[in-house]
Amino acid sequence: MIIGYDAKRIVRNGTGLGNYGRTLVNDLAALDEFELRLYAPDNGITQLRSQIVGRENVAFRYPSHARTAIGKALWRSGGIVKQLMKDGVQIYHGLSGELPKGISDSGIRSVVTIHDLIFLRHPEYYNKVDVKLYTRKFRQTLLEADRIVAISECTRRDICELGGIDKSRIDVVYQSCAPRFTEEPEASKMWQVREKYVLPDRYVLSVGSIEERKNMLLAVRALHHLPDDVSLVIVGRQTPYSDQIHEYILEHRMHSRVQMLHNVADDDLPSLYRMADCFVYPSRYEGFGIPVIEAISQRLPVVACTGSCLEEAGGPDSIYVDPDNEQDMAHAISQVLYGAPGRQQRIEAGRQYIRRFEGNDAARRIASIYQQLL
Repeated sequence: MIIGYDAKRIVRNGTGLGNYGRTLVNDLAALDEFELRLYAPDNGITQLRSQIVGRENVAFRYPSHARTAIGKALWRSGGIVKQLMKDGVQIYHGLSGELPKGISDSGIRSVVTIHDLIFLRHPEYYNKVDVKLYTRKFRQTLLEADRIVAISECTRRDICELGGIDKSRIDVVYQSCAPRFTEEPEASKMWQVREKYVLPDRYVLSVGSIEERKNMLLAVRALHHLPDDVSLVIVGRQTPYSDQIHEYILEHRMHSRVQMLHNVADDDLPSLYRMADCFVYPSRYEGFGIPVIEAISQRLPVVACTGSCLEEAGGPDSIYVDPDNEQDMAHAISQVLYGAPGRQQRIEAGRQYIRRFEGNDAARRIASIYQQLL
């Protein structure tokens, strides 16, 4: 069976969507049941592309004629269908919420993974042009797809409500984190990372794009109610919201307690997790929240916010607070710092809970969808 994939995010995106695609493809390749063809508009970033494990049943495919940005976009949005047919692809999987126009008429069966509908649920976090573009792509994809994969029950509910889709067309398949987050970093690596980023002795960690929806100011404000020796380390892509946080830090003279790290090397992340006291994820809305799984895999207790799907990711032994209550956030963090009663029990219970997200389970669920389609 030959399966084709939209691999644009695999070769270009270093975070969420890219990690999802790379992890899933590697896990499916290891099953050794399919020929996997990864269709990308170009080579992308070598460091990301090289995270796809070299196997005989995996190969990249690129457009033969598209050279300009417009040409590559047109190829990916529809022109790719002819290439898929020529290559004998039987199923095409859009890994990031999109399918090429016309695939439903080509005889190729299609699957699409939809991660979230935040642009419809909370359009205030996007500009109006992007909301219109994303909405049009979403509607078109629903018309093309044979099966829809949602990464959480929360996302499935949103697809049904906002897309008018019967839930019988949707399979919920939870994400798994990359294997490197399940392995304990070596002591020498952790020391190297601590020196490289000049990390504080004791810190709370958060990982994710530093944007308004992620609500990171809540965690910063919570520091006012925590011991002075507890710092906050924020790892993520810089955005204009980062400037708001920086201004708050300067105004309240918190520069010694808050550290924002951008462009962190991928292989440094497990060490950053492992050396932290706990993990906070104050996001107002997520499709799933894979950093929560990564943190628990690295033996961290988690504090997150209510309002979306984070309870699905973190399980009943993580702590969830109102996204507008800094005192509740501080109290929750104090309950999971080193030395807090029950901290270790929370960690072990969390690790038991996330076993449901381990790689081969997700891969086998997706493989079963493929087999049922044919």
